Amino acid sequence: MPQRPIILGIVGDSAAGKTTLTRGITQVFGEENVTAICTDDYHRYDRRQRAELGITALHPDCNHLDIMQQHLSLLRTGQPILKPVYSHKTGTFEAPVYVKPNKFVIVEGLLGYSTRGARDCYDVKVYLAPPEALRAKWKVKRDTMKRGYTEAEVLAEMAKREPDSEQFIRPQRRWADLVVTFYPPETELDESNSHLNVRLVLRPTIPHPDFTEILNPGTATAEPAVRLELDRDMGKPVDVLEVDGHATKEQVRELEHVICNDAPNLVGFCSKDGNPELGKITGTTGETLQSYPLALTQLLIAYHMLRAIHQ
Repeated sequence: MPQRPIILGIVGDSAAGKTTLTRGITQVFGEENVTAICTDDYHRYDRRQRAELGITALHPDCNHLDIMQQHLSLLRTGQPILKPVYSHKTGTFEAPVYVKPNKFVIVEGLLGYSTRGARDCYDVKVYLAPPEALRAKWKVKRDTMKRGYTEAEVLAEMAKREPDSEQFIRPQRRWADLVVTFYPPETELDESNSHLNVRLVLRPTIPHPDFTEILNPGTATAEPAVRLELDRDMGKPVDVLEVDGHATKEQVRELEHVICNDAPNLVGFCSKDGNPELGKITGTTGETLQSYPLALTQLLIAYHMLRAIHQ
């Protein structure tokens, strides 16, 4: 392993799925090997102060971006930090905590790519961009169940935040190496995480695995469950890999093998039969489900984190 930690950035708007992705990657690598940090802890004002000032948590002026950048620089060199703590449950700040970086550091939040100094600290940068209608459903569900809001309060807050989302959050997409969009099939309105498709924008800022060898052209009546095509994202050419929620285990295993064979240091992380822990999520009634698009996304991000060790 390297002398310094490998740092992954996961940025996206509120309720875009950042914490879910962070938790999954942490489980794959092992909690003992990962330090996870949320940049919401760097808010400048608590919930009451934000309401009094008429500022949202998405605005750069509402966050100590200078301290966040300084802490990222320290973590990159393997040094510990004294990190602030913001409680979403109470809307107030708690006592700071001593954080020592492990082999991998995952930094997730709203404004992680907002300064050049911060961007330079990451080895891999991911941006989550679900459709706005789906993100709204996720946010209402999360904030009403876990943060004590009513549905009307959540929707009102989203409307208030929209100008800052447009101005400060979404433009950070341009800095990502990998843009991840989970979305429901056109024929299904159910946003159940186990059935979502995924669209992965693969920017040429980092080398990606060669998926062309396993892709099939499909038929005249049906598109293949796994597709690779050329496209443009924010005006620049990119490769786009799409995996449908109905992709079979065999199709996903083929993709896993391409990724694992391309990076020898993934041995032990992958297996010939696929890693059974990849893509596991908890259903609405507590049951364990598996999403193959999520499994592939986790594996591809892990691939880039491990590849970064040798670069």
